[in-house]
Amino acid sequence: MMNALWVSKTGLNAQDHGLSVISNNLANVATTGFKKDRAVFEDLIYQIQRQPGALSSQDSRLPSGLQIGTGVKVAGTQKIFTTGGLQETSQPLDLAINGRGFFQIAMPDGTVSYTRDGTFHMDAEGQLVNATGFLLEPAITIPDQTNTLTISRDGIVSTTIFGETEPTEIGQIDVVDFINPAGLQAIGGNLFLETASSGAPQVGVAGEGGYGAMEQGFLENSNVNVVEEMVQMITVQRAYEMNSKVVSSADQMLQYLAQNT
Repeated sequence: MMNALWVSKTGLNAQDHGLSVISNNLANVATTGFKKDRAVFEDLIYQIQRQPGALSSQDSRLPSGLQIGTGVKVAGTQKIFTTGGLQETSQPLDLAINGRGFFQIAMPDGTVSYTRDGTFHMDAEGQLVNATGFLLEPAITIPDQTNTLTISRDGIVSTTIFGETEPTEIGQIDVVDFINPAGLQAIGGNLFLETASSGAPQVGVAGEGGYGAMEQGFLENSNVNVVEEMVQMITVQRAYEMNSKVVSSADQMLQYLAQNT
């Protein structure tokens, strides 16, 4: 009975973590470029009281043995990098990657972070920055007196100055990809950092070699499916209730023993 209490305690902890993951997904259902998480569980070590396959007599073996589980733990959380739906905004500085790839963002400490959020703005110098004010990498500077700004599906940025008819190419926005995007470290602000698990960033041209094409005037929605998350939440709630009942049942059994011994 004491074992049952501790086993159910691990179940309560695990379901609490699972609910936290679901709540974070639902909280970010409207966050541009957000990628949902899922909790990954694994069972804990087993108490082997009879080894499977051990001899039960000179000529026979135990078919299954006796193994008592000690509970469950959260092995980790995994980012799901499926592409969210694209929403048209008609804003020339809004970009979406339709497929694999990330934008590069220069951090104040000189490192580079990565994002799927293509909500870009111009700073006082005409440079493209994200919502926090961090520069897009490689830097793109929009000239003064720009009349039209065009970003092609392969990332080439062209502008037309007032009074002119011929567009001028001013730069190209690269995209990068990783062998294992789920290994990236999320740091908030819709940004990710490279880790040993993600592999090194592989720079490419949008729309070529498996990289997603760039769509100007669009933003990528969160890939959170509200109905799916609600179903997962119900499952977690019921699992939590059942583990709570195990605690109550073990407590009642211990109470009975205490009162009748």
